[in-house]
Amino acid sequence: MPSVRIPPPYRGPTLGAAEIRAEGETVGVVLDWVERKFPGFVAQVLDEDGNVHGFVKLFKNGEHLVRDPLRMPLADGDELEIIAAIAGG
Repeated sequence: MPSVRIPPPYRGPTLGAAEIRAEGETVGVVLDWVERKFPGFVAQVLDEDGNVHGFVKLFKNGEHLVRDPLRMPLADGDELEIIAAIAGG
């Protein structure tokens, strides 16, 4: 099972969990799985069209996913890290 690392600002729907073991063979399927277990989570990561929000970065095993990140394959032991850019001012 891949693991999903959740940034602190997005842990509300996960009830504070910082890491979740999830089922799925692609980033998109894994995010769908997390959404089924923790409703409201995916709205923080994806926009209403199903694309990654511009202020969210996805990393697989430390590598920034730039092209078509939701179709990127994930395998047992892979780590999907979600990074949320926080703006202030």
